[in-house]
This record gives sequence, C-alpha cells and structure tokens, in this order.
Amino acid sequence: MARADLDKQPTDVRRMFDTVARRYDLTNDLMTAGIQRSWRRSMVEAVAPRPGDLVLDLAAGTGCSSEPFFDRGATAVPCDFSVGMLQQGKKDRPALPFVAGDGTRLPFLDDTFDAVTISYGLRNFVDPVAGLTEMLRVTRPGGRLVVCEFSTPTNGALRSLYMDGFMRALPAIASLTASAADAYVYLAESIRAWPDQAGLADLVAEAGWQRPEWRNLTGGIVALHRATA
Repeated sequence: MARADLDKQPTDVRRMFDTVARRYDLTNDLMTAGIQRSWRRSMVEAVAPRPGDLVLDLAAGTGCSSEPFFDRGATAVPCDFSVGMLQQGKKDRPALPFVAGDGTRLPFLDDTFDAVTISYGLRNFVDPVAGLTEMLRVTRPGGRLVVCEFSTPTNGALRSLYMDGFMRALPAIASLTASAADAYVYLAESIRAWPDQAGLADLVAEAGWQRPEWRNLTGGIVALHRATA
C-alpha cells in the first residue's frame, strides 16, 4: 500500500512519494487539467526572483517547481526528503542542485536564503509550524516566504463541487497515469483536513513570520501565502 495516513508519519509519506515519483509530474498535470502551470507562474511572480538570489524550494520533488527560478537567473536549491523524487528529478533536470532534507530539520545554516518556497508540500508535514519555523531560520532578515497550497474555495457551489465531487474522483483520475493511485486517496483526505486560508496564515504567524497575507487562485482551490522574515 503506497498511501500515507493523516498522522503523516514521515517514513510513510516518504515511501508514498518514492512510489509515485516516476510519473508524478504527468499525473499532476492530468489531475489539474493543466491549470497547475498557471499556479506555478503565479508562484514565481510572488517570489519575484532576481539574478543572484538564492532560493530554497522545499518539497520540490522532481524540481518542476524549482526550474522557473533557475531560468530567471536565481540559484534554486530543490530540497525534498523523498529519495525517489530526487533521483527522478536528477534524471529530468540534471542542472539543478538537488538536496535531500527533512523540512522540519533543514540541512542549511541560519540566514542563508533570500527566499523560501514550498508548493503543495507543507500539508504533508507532520508538524507544519515546526517546518515554517525552520524555513524562517534559514531565511535572511527581510527575506520572503511563499507557500502555494491547496485551500478552501470561497464560493459555496464551487466548494461543494470540489470537496465532494472532484475529491471522490481524484483516485480514478490519477489511476490513468499513476503507478499507485491509492496514494491520491491520501491527497484528497489531506486537502479536506487542511486549514483554510486564514487558518494557514495563523500558522505562518505562529512560526514567527511577519505580515502574512494570501491571494486566492482559481476561486480559492489554491492559495498563495506570503510573509517576510
């Protein structure tokens, strides 16, 4: 069984992502009907990487989310604790400096990065506040945090369609490409259990970040959260 449970034991989560690594990017594109590409562009715009910036991309998986920072002249460091994801990423994107690391115990010195990002990965941390605190530790004073995460649609009809209809269909959609579609049962469960936009902003503030704010994408299916070190 590839899926993790909502207690999010790191070994289980790591094993689950190792299992789905080979076709992970393709499956994500299929599940979102390609909309994730516009979400990624919004993420890059929110980070606003400059040439010479050092950007840590956590839960980076195969490096798909890291590549746009590299393309804009920043030094992008993809970090993930799934060795399977990192191995696939190194095959697909050999120019990126992949690093194995646990988001709650990052292998980096204090005040290292100009920006820290994480896309759809904070939800998988056994302790999100501990992860956000570590992100703050490795970010330079005045540096920025951008979290892109599934959230709660603001429109009632869309929320019902998304939370009930799409979430039930998710494993079946994933089965068209994924080698372990049962892992996407966990994905649906973890999205339902995740805090809404204001709830995540509270977690960001609890970890010590300043001026947390968010912007909804696609009606709140995804939200971009930003804050400053």
